[in-house]
Order: sequence, then structure tokens, then C-alpha cells
Amino acid sequence: MSWQATVLTLFPEMFPGPLGLSLAGRALDGGVWSCATHDLRQHGLGRHRAVDDTPFGGGAGMVIRADVADAALSAIDAPQDMPRVFLTPRGYPLRQKDVSRYAQGPGVVLICGRFEGVDERVLKAHSVEQVSIGDYVLSGGETAALVLLDACVRLLPGVMGSDASGIEESFSDGLLEYPHYTRPATWQGQDVPEVLLSGNHAAIAAWRQKQAEEITRERRPDLWSAWLARREKNEAAAGVSGKVRQTGV
Repeated sequence: MSWQATVLTLFPEMFPGPLGLSLAGRALDGGVWSCATHDLRQHGLGRHRAVDDTPFGGGAGMVIRADVADAALSAIDAPQDMPRVFLTPRGYPLRQKDVSRYAQGPGVVLICGRFEGVDERVLKAHSVEQVSIGDYVLSGGETAALVLLDACVRLLPGVMGSDASGIEESFSDGLLEYPHYTRPATWQGQDVPEVLLSGNHAAIAAWRQKQAEEITRERRPDLWSAWLARREKNEAAAGVSGKVRQTGV
């Protein structure tokens, strides 16, 4: 079976959007994954199909009603164990490990919010994960959903031309990726680092590792601290394992 994406949105015409092009588009045409949309407005109330109401406690904006969102979630054809994800700036940060988890499963159900969000009760009732793609506010969850889907689809088997492309890249090992260079070897007085032209694969790997560490330390101190802690933990575990082997315990 193909990997299944189901999107609950007030603007179904936004999908697959850019995901209908390039690698994701070819994979979509080839049946590697599917993208179904479900219009929240189908479950709106009254003559105008209202989906939102004013927030209890006052405040600006409107909130998507729990009964409307519940009806939409209950109407979709998706397995119960398929993750339900609400895209919201107050969610947990989306990480590569989350993307990998989604991509390795049967698919994902995405809820695209509008206005001030969705009634919290329906999110709890359906065990919805709340995910953010960054510390900024968008007009709606559709753009964020496209980002999440793009990140997932590229990890599906056969989508990328080289399996290594999905391994040697930013975040896969906790570090940002090293710089890339191609022809010409000299451009506007700038030369490609000599080590990359050496043919010495061990030296190239060491250079790339050092570059990844330096860039991560400079640009993402949070990732750097987490990577250092994980490395120290692994080294400590390896040391204990080595002692056990040496003593025969």
C-alpha cells in the first residue's frame, strides 16, 4: 500500500500544490504516496456552513468548533493508529526524528487550523499531536502541512535517487550539514577546498565532519549541546562495554 496523507482543511485546493511537482510529484503519480483532502466546511453548521465561533473567556479571533472538527475527523477513512497531527505554532518543534517516524508508518492525518486554532477538547479526544514548524505565525496550517508532507515524502523508498542522500544531510546525525562545492574548481577568485580534490576519502570525511561540527556550534547551539551530550553518553557506554569484554564478565 502507498503512504497515505489525509489533510483536513478549509482550502482543499491548496493540495497537493508544489508537492505535485518534482520528486514528490513523480512519486505521487507513481502511487508511492497519496494525498486526500477533506473539506472542514462539509461539516459546518447552518445555512452558511459555519465552522468557527467566538472563544470562551473573550479575546480576538475565532476558534474552530469541537463538534465540527470531531465530525471531520470521524468521517475520514484512515486507520486509528495513523498519527493525527495539528499544525500550530504552540506545538512541539518538528524534528527529523518525527519526520522519520511519520514516514515509516502508513501515513499521517493533518489538521490545518485557521483563525485562532481548534477547540482543545477535540484535540485531546482524538489524541492529536500538536506540531510546530517554527517560531512564527502563518495565516493557516496549510503551508505548514505542505512542509511536513514534503519532509516525509522524500524519505519514502524510491523517492530520492540515492539512499545516501537521505542519510548524509542536516539533522540526520544531529548536526547541520557540511558545505557543498562543484565545478568550476575556481570561481571569482575562490577555490574549492583542496581536500575535496585530493581523492583521499578518509581525509574528505574528516573535513566534512569538522565542518558540520563547526557550523552547528556556531549556528545552532541547541543542537550542538544535544549532540555533545549524546556523544558523551555513547562514549561512556562504549567504555563500559569494553571493560566488560576485557574482564570477561
